[in-house]
Amino acid sequence: MGVTPQQFKQMEERLSGPRRAAGPLFEQGGFRCAAPHQVLLGLDPSLRGTGYGVIRLARPCPETLAQGTISCPHSWAHSRCLVKIVQSLRDVLPRLHPTVCIVEGLFYAQNLQTALIMGEARGAALAVVAEAGLEIYEMAPRKVKQAIVGYGAAQKSAVAKMVQRLLRLPEPPAPDAADALALALTFAQESGRFSLTPPKRV
Repeated sequence: MGVTPQQFKQMEERLSGPRRAAGPLFEQGGFRCAAPHQVLLGLDPSLRGTGYGVIRLARPCPETLAQGTISCPHSWAHSRCLVKIVQSLRDVLPRLHPTVCIVEGLFYAQNLQTALIMGEARGAALAVVAEAGLEIYEMAPRKVKQAIVGYGAAQKSAVAKMVQRLLRLPEPPAPDAADALALALTFAQESGRFSLTPPKRV
């Protein structure tokens, strides 16, 4: 079940109105965050399309330092895809110096083969991040969608549009990159206030 255009418009009106206490990441005074980390990496691992997004906390809104998708053609062997994930992240991390990584939490795949493939990509990505000395946390997809859109089962297009708005990007990011940026934004928000369900350390 997705978000209808009318529901999305209502969410935008709530964000732009004078009262914004229903779950948006921003307030009148700017971004609510007292997190010790200033540069955050969001990571949405997948063998064929690993999304990543790096933000720097700032006022009035976080700055997007980098975002994109590590894409691998379906004709590539799994091993070649894993190498590209590793090499791409090893290029991003030294340039931008994030100190924490937020990865999308595991989900129950429809079949064992899908779970194994997702695990390969996740393992390759996390190994590079851990090698660079970053703290690693994971967040459930529903929690991220709830924080960004206000609806835990929101479609990817709704997440991308809200990420665009919150980060003041010229256009919506690609779906996997949008998910990664949403992870970083949600972690920053959760770190800046008391939370009954803090992110899980990996």
